Amino acid sequence: MVKKRIKLLLKILLTGAALYLVFNKIDTKATWRVIQSAHMGWLLLAWLFFIVSKVFSAIRLNIYFKDIGLQIAETKNLKLYAIGMFYNLFLPGGIGGDGYKVYLLNKLHQKPVKQLINCVLLDRGNGLAVLLWLMFALMLFVNIRLDFFLSFYWLGWLGLVLLPFGFYLVMFLFFRSFMGSIPSSTGYSFLNQVLQLFSAFFILMSLGVGQQYIPYLFVFLVSSTVSVLPLTIGGVGARELVFVLAHDYVGINENVAVAFSLLFFLVTVMTSVSGVFFKYKE
Repeated sequence: MVKKRIKLLLKILLTGAALYLVFNKIDTKATWRVIQSAHMGWLLLAWLFFIVSKVFSAIRLNIYFKDIGLQIAETKNLKLYAIGMFYNLFLPGGIGGDGYKVYLLNKLHQKPVKQLINCVLLDRGNGLAVLLWLMFALMLFVNIRLDFFLSFYWLGWLGLVLLPFGFYLVMFLFFRSFMGSIPSSTGYSFLNQVLQLFSAFFILMSLGVGQQYIPYLFVFLVSSTVSVLPLTIGGVGARELVFVLAHDYVGINENVAVAFSLLFFLVTVMTSVSGVFFKYKE
């Protein structure tokens, strides 16, 4: 209990520090004007695509559940996933969404904790692998303002080629019983991440970002990778800080970038709130 409280306190401090750095580097009034100018139609479309992306993410997790002999109807699985999203976002210092799912499924279905942990780890890991692969792909089209641009260009190609082999090797060494699910689970990961990219694109459209959207999407993928790390509460502050720091390197408007990041977080919150209305029963 003491360790959990210390971790929560550290997350609060890191979140506060990150937000302090962000708001000291941007024009808050200009950022607020950008948010107020957002087109509601594009934002609603972004929200719809984000919701659908989470449906595919839930289906991916259920594929891993089936690998361990746990048969859950997709409707129940969607409810469980929504509850997990709520726990992840609003109870960051407690059991968390993944921990809650492991606890509940172990209690109701008597499945071994280790197998359930493997399922949620693979769910996260598969999604992260695809996220990184898309990040490497966009890296090829971003004019990064560094003297060693070519190094970043070839890093993109290197990541595109080596990442699939690395993921397959990890699966073979540590999760061999799930190997048969790689094609289907990875397919759903691509659907999940591509739909979230579209969601991000629609938010950018709502802010009036036209043809120069690729640098924003690239930084969005970088920030999404950083937000996976359990450093701040719900990734708040970490994402925005990435956008602010990337301003000098990829030529994005920092006020627009922070406004975009905050709006994407709002979409995430609005979706995660749905978990409070569901209950999972055997």
